[in-house]
Amino acid sequence: MKTTSKTTAEKIDLYKLHKEDYVSPRKPALLVLKPITYLAIDGQGEPGGASFTDRIGALYAMAYTVKMTRKFGGQQDYSVCKLEAQWWGPTGDPDFAHLPKEEWCWKLMIRTPDFVARGELEQAVAVLAKRGKSASVKEVRLETIEEGQCVQMLHVGPYDREGDTIAIMQAHAEKHGFRFQGRHHEIYLSDPRRVEAERLKTILREPLASAR
Repeated sequence: MKTTSKTTAEKIDLYKLHKEDYVSPRKPALLVLKPITYLAIDGQGEPGGASFTDRIGALYAMAYTVKMTRKFGGQQDYSVCKLEAQWWGPTGDPDFAHLPKEEWCWKLMIRTPDFVARGELEQAVAVLAKRGKSASVKEVRLETIEEGQCVQMLHVGPYDREGDTIAIMQAHAEKHGFRFQGRHHEIYLSDPRRVEAERLKTILREPLASAR
């Protein structure tokens, strides 16, 4: 009986492969993260505003163009991950929520396999330019982020009520001898265009440092 060998590796799902990074408990949990590679693009302004929307579109256009180019080129295929974002104030202050939303700074991110190379992004920019996509695709880059020790918790409900969840996370961190340090991080499990605000699910992550 003739057997055939596997010519292509199985499709990679980074969320399944790194499920320990995406725990979503209803109570805060401590975890340590290794460096993670993302497609990333920075910006400033109100969430859902013109700049924010433009850069989300650019990020997803890049993510899917790189992925599909690899797939149809016979290279390792993978699933495009969910949207993530870091948030901070214009002076680098992680306590940004009290500021006017037009002053909020953010980094939009999609986790990406380590084997994706810069040259693939350059190729995708050329493809997207021919399709008339936003010039913002040129701003999408590969970035490795190392958050280390963090506290993480699932927030259910509107984004503007995250403060209650963050307060619980902060108390938990302090109880274990840590303090918040670094940029507020959100991982979006729900699409706000399709899910009502009260049912939105968002993983909240806060990097930590020793309080001692």
